[in-house]
Amino acid sequence: MPILKMSEQYDAFMLVSFGGPEKHEDVIPFLENVLRGKNVPRERMLEVAEHYYHFDGKSPINRQCEDLLAALRAEFAASGLNLPIYWGNRNWHPMLADTVERMRADRIHRVLALATSAYGSYSGCRQYREDLDRATGAVTGAPIVDKLKPFFDHPGFIEAAAARVREALDQLPGADIVYTAHSVPISMSQSSPYEQQLRSVCAKVHEKCGVTGQPTLVFQSRSGPPGQPWLEPDIGEYVRQTSSKRLIVVPIGFLSDHMEVLYDLDTEAADIARERAIEFVRAGTVGTHPTFVTAIRQMVQAAIAEGGVNACAPDCCKPMQRPAARPQ
Repeated sequence: MPILKMSEQYDAFMLVSFGGPEKHEDVIPFLENVLRGKNVPRERMLEVAEHYYHFDGKSPINRQCEDLLAALRAEFAASGLNLPIYWGNRNWHPMLADTVERMRADRIHRVLALATSAYGSYSGCRQYREDLDRATGAVTGAPIVDKLKPFFDHPGFIEAAAARVREALDQLPGADIVYTAHSVPISMSQSSPYEQQLRSVCAKVHEKCGVTGQPTLVFQSRSGPPGQPWLEPDIGEYVRQTSSKRLIVVPIGFLSDHMEVLYDLDTEAADIARERAIEFVRAGTVGTHPTFVTAIRQMVQAAIAEGGVNACAPDCCKPMQRPAARPQ
């Protein structure tokens, strides 16, 4: 894979995330941003809105990004990595375009960006690249932004995930383990390494935790129309049908304990487990685990040392083909 060489050194780092509402009245505008251009029924959007209202309309993701940014600033400073750190979101404030404008005003010229998604897929990688291109294209004199590649295979990410599983095993020794990730349409999965990368990480984490047997991977949080095939099985159906009486659920596809972890797992899946008298523990996400924070710093230093970032192939993780509109 070619490395994008740079004509000047990086002079900033940017964390790029999904974004989330801060209050009740933010929820619908936020979800409209998320779903713009997607064939998701409005009823489904309103159903998801109720998940946010369950928490007074405030998503935990922004606070978790702030915590990660604080940990990165401390990690960078302790390692002598003198890069200012910025933050921009895809769907809610601080929006990417506003962050790019701020960097331009600060006379930043070249930026290393990390998206809060460890795996390669359209929504988890390519769409972030497109968002960055759109944001920089809208600002005259914008800095050049290079996005770091998905880091599912970084040893620090693997070790931090394994540490969270070991913490869960301390709470529920000998429990069965099931890994879960955000479902995506089958067509999107077929055009990306998403599922393959997830299965690879599950196997490595399983091995690091000394667990024998083939790891079980399930999916959650699908949002498309009912007739569209998405990756399965769903976590809810798995918990309804499992013969296990002691279960650890590992949100391996997520970096922080945001809404789809707190509601879909800690609320819905936990309720199903309770109805079936299953002892249930949800493992933590990597979040601000020191090993993961160090891994990000190492990725930044490696890109600086190599003079650039690995470039994705032009046809990598293509968006799924949407059906043509019906004649009116």
